[in-house]
Amino acid sequence: MSRKYRSIDLFAGIGGIRLGFERAFGDDISTEFVSEWDEYAQKTYKANFSTPADGDGTAKVYGDITLEETKDAIPEFDICLAGFPCQAFSMAGRHMGFNDDYKGICRGTLFKDVAEICEKHKPAVIFCENVKGLTIHDKGKTFEVITKTFKQIGYEVFPQILNSKDFGVPQNRERIYIVCFREDLNIKRFDFPEPTDSTKCIDDIVEENPVSVKYYLSDVYLDTLKKHRARHEAAGHGFGYEVKDRKGISSAIVCGGMGRERNLIVDDRLTDFTPVTHIKGEVNREGIRKMTPREWARLQGFPDDYKLVLADTHLYKQFGNSVTVNVIEAIAKEIKRVLDCNEKGIPAYDKPKRGKLI
Repeated sequence: MSRKYRSIDLFAGIGGIRLGFERAFGDDISTEFVSEWDEYAQKTYKANFSTPADGDGTAKVYGDITLEETKDAIPEFDICLAGFPCQAFSMAGRHMGFNDDYKGICRGTLFKDVAEICEKHKPAVIFCENVKGLTIHDKGKTFEVITKTFKQIGYEVFPQILNSKDFGVPQNRERIYIVCFREDLNIKRFDFPEPTDSTKCIDDIVEENPVSVKYYLSDVYLDTLKKHRARHEAAGHGFGYEVKDRKGISSAIVCGGMGRERNLIVDDRLTDFTPVTHIKGEVNREGIRKMTPREWARLQGFPDDYKLVLADTHLYKQFGNSVTVNVIEAIAKEIKRVLDCNEKGIPAYDKPKRGKLI
């Protein structure tokens, strides 16, 4: 009989990391505690998960994890899932790192709350995900502090950068993944998964039926974008709108700036060009539109039965901030295999290590 693992979901967002682990572990994992401070992310999370039960048929989601009363509510657990906020280290952000402050919470230091919680509870596994920029912020010093912190509280630390495009979704999204095993487990090696599927293209995630005219750009706005890109190109900058080849892959979806405009597509199925929202000019006749929230969900590996209950503005932000479920699942499967081997007292690997970590 397989061992049952108890997990906690910190900085849970909309549950992408949890979803990946549930796919990998199946009935052998249960979520015992959830924390997410954003009220809109909480609503999406509660619409899609029912445990740990809150008495109303939805999951109980705690708020600010930096508060002692929130930390005191954490039960014993075996696996810590922690997608601590990435904006402080993002390539698209200001690279403020540990100096980043937002709404009174220093986002760049929130990983220390993860360390504090794990030092107290000593789970078998800590799993973290963040932007690739974390590894180079402050000439690598930030990442060094993070890895040293986990080592100081008694964990073997294994980091690796993986790209979502190699795991069954057509999105070029590099992220750093950190897997930590408690030292007394004596797990000295962890190999991250090899690519599973690099064949998907944007056509594979486009909605099957024609989408609302509201996703199509106005001719006035499209002209503005073209002029905006021309100015950037003249100045030697790379930013601006981009219409993607549907036989290719998308750029990383992000929630800020021109995230939606960098992943436009051509969809000529629209027949009624009557606007349903207030726009300047007319709906463009080139078929250029934004991807829909459902298409962004698919780019992140979320299933089609994942409920989208909020306005588009919130959904774009949530999926842009979320994780690629397919990548999480692949890593989680390897974590489970290594844990199972460790439980049985047999080696997890019988071949030399592949390459080097990050």
